[in-house]
Amino acid sequence: MFFLKHVKVQQWLNIILSFGFLVSGLVLVHTVRQESIITIQSGGWPAPFGISLVADMFSAIMVLMTGLLAFGIAIYAVISIDTKRAKFGFYPLLNIMFTGICGSVLTGDIFNLFVWFEVMLISSFVLLSLGGTKAQLEGTIKYVTINIISSTIFLAAIGILYGVTGTLNFADLHIKVAEAENQTMITVAGMLFLLTFGIKSALFPLFFWLPASYHTPPIAISAVFAGLLTKVGVYALIRVFTLVFVNHITFTHSILLYIAGFTMVVGVLGAAAQGEMRRLLSFHIISQIGYMVMGLGIYTPLALAGSVLYIAHNIIAKTNLFLISGLINRLKGTYELKKLGGLFNLHPFLGVLFLISGLSLAGIPPLSGFWSKFLLAKAGFEAEHYIIIIISLATGLLTLFSMTKIWNEAFWKEALENYEPGVVKINIPVVNQLYFFRLFTVENMYMLVPIMLYCLIILLIGFFPAFFFDYVYQAGEQLMNPEQYVKTVLN
Repeated sequence: MFFLKHVKVQQWLNIILSFGFLVSGLVLVHTVRQESIITIQSGGWPAPFGISLVADMFSAIMVLMTGLLAFGIAIYAVISIDTKRAKFGFYPLLNIMFTGICGSVLTGDIFNLFVWFEVMLISSFVLLSLGGTKAQLEGTIKYVTINIISSTIFLAAIGILYGVTGTLNFADLHIKVAEAENQTMITVAGMLFLLTFGIKSALFPLFFWLPASYHTPPIAISAVFAGLLTKVGVYALIRVFTLVFVNHITFTHSILLYIAGFTMVVGVLGAAAQGEMRRLLSFHIISQIGYMVMGLGIYTPLALAGSVLYIAHNIIAKTNLFLISGLINRLKGTYELKKLGGLFNLHPFLGVLFLISGLSLAGIPPLSGFWSKFLLAKAGFEAEHYIIIIISLATGLLTLFSMTKIWNEAFWKEALENYEPGVVKINIPVVNQLYFFRLFTVENMYMLVPIMLYCLIILLIGFFPAFFFDYVYQAGEQLMNPEQYVKTVLN
């Protein structure tokens, strides 16, 4: 904030500090891996009276993924964010939003979850409207309105929960909710939390605001929103329905499983109908949320591990697809698929990067998306939830159709000037050295470096799944068995 008029200073400071953020996330995951769960009682006030910060494996992974995304976006934004937006506070706002996300996943009580959500959302409101274009303002009005409603419901749910239990600390709630006499009001509070987090994570039928707003800002902002914001809603949903509202699992988690199925189907069908890359990818955010909630609905350690891996994979793959679309727009000047073409002939390396991210999103082996879907399907078979498995596999096929649609229109068909409507002309690409190296200009490299980094991570998860499985399974076991969390916080 002290360098608002010095854009270059902001850019390089942001890159350096976001790398430190990423390293901090790696250290946190390693520490939690060694010590299981760590906690801080702020100001020396013991839980449940003070403010608790708690890191288990799930929250540590979320911090790491936030740091990874922050580092990539810091590099990408050097080219994709114009000077005017940078001088109006893009970088401070972005980091305030990351602070809100980290606070949301590390907080140990539900009222401070509300507070950190507001920190995250207030900065996101300004980021969404930064630039003041008509499309941005229209999208921001919808986004702000629905989130104000969501936050009001959130606050009402907190009030009911505190009125029944007399506490808002997560660990203390785990005990008090089980002992509460008025279980009807506990269930009411649980449904209100499902409603508010369902809105924030774009679950069916509460998703309508997302495709109307996420495609309107500059692509670096869209990528952050697509990669992270809805995942924080899913994180909160998983946290409260594994730690607090676990007394009526047959009722609550069956509802979650139904919602997951409808979310997958509606999202992927909406995506199939789109002809603009950002809108298509925005609808896919919705369908992918369904997979994450599917693991919560099945509610076994393996299923929850699958949800955690799916969240991590999707943050990378979805962000990367938005970043690739931004580079395509830079090269071709449009996001409209019908106006694109010939990209694989001109830039085959970009085509390979797109295939890695797109096929991973569709769950094609051996990429990261396959292993996360494999864990969820295996957990579904073990729990005998066959219908949701069929829905998830069908959604994967339709996701592949959408990725193929982008590939055919943007990469495989001939460029528009040589393209006759209704006639698909496919050439075997011969790499022209001049065109090949034209992609690797200094300006484009700022956009390519984070894209290549995320593709590398997708491949690492795909080819070395056992290493990553150890971490997510630890997260799944901790979520499924919260006694250790409770003991650590209330020690």
